[in-house]
Amino acid sequence: MKFLLLIATLTTPTAAFTTGFASPRTAQSPLQKFQLNAESVASDGVANGTDKKKIIVLGGDGFCGWPTSLYLSDQGHDVVVVDNLSRRNIDTELGCDSLTPIQPPDVRVQAWKEVSGKDMKFVNLDVAKEYDLLVQLIKEEKPDSIVHFAEQRAAPYSMKTSKTKRYTVDNNVSGSNNLCCAVIDSEVDAHIVHLGTMGVYGYGTSGGEIPEGYIDVILPGGREANILHPAYPGSVYHATKCLDALLFQFYQKNDQ
Repeated sequence: MKFLLLIATLTTPTAAFTTGFASPRTAQSPLQKFQLNAESVASDGVANGTDKKKIIVLGGDGFCGWPTSLYLSDQGHDVVVVDNLSRRNIDTELGCDSLTPIQPPDVRVQAWKEVSGKDMKFVNLDVAKEYDLLVQLIKEEKPDSIVHFAEQRAAPYSMKTSKTKRYTVDNNVSGSNNLCCAVIDSEVDAHIVHLGTMGVYGYGTSGGEIPEGYIDVILPGGREANILHPAYPGSVYHATKCLDALLFQFYQKNDQ
């Protein structure tokens, strides 16, 4: 089991990526903004002139997941979009809607096929609750990589009420843990790509540049250690991202 953590700040997607319909405008996609490409997800995929990869995008109906799915499909990879449509349900709960109309998943997938000639499969599945179905999906699809966006993504929503706090923790942490277990139980050697956030280190309180990956420190008593950078989450959502990192660290160490 291999992990790749991406930490990024995304801009608002263009209409073509948000709705799934073609747009005559030429604009830089959110993926280009933080330079996620087929090489980082599929390692040695079509973009490098070799065989295409099978990639499952969890949370593929979301504002990060949908552009990622389109981009990887456009690069020639075989993409399976997985989502439980929770973001749409939360919008309904809050009595709001996207500024840009967002079509249903089946319409989005069909629109992409019409403008690109490429097929994408959509699966309605709750990663945090439907573990057996997740394992079955991974066994059947045998992905080379799994991109994990399947989390409640709004910091303000995660702090709104006790109900939203509990939901955010239950959904995000259980989903990440289920994914790690599912990869192990399916016996499929897949890369896991997870999107992190700078908010795990607080808001302007880091005191300086934050190094990438692990850092070497001297603990009390002169003990040397190699640790994750200390976290200081600014919301329940950001706290779940911290817990995600610890889970991935654990599984990478103990379940090779």
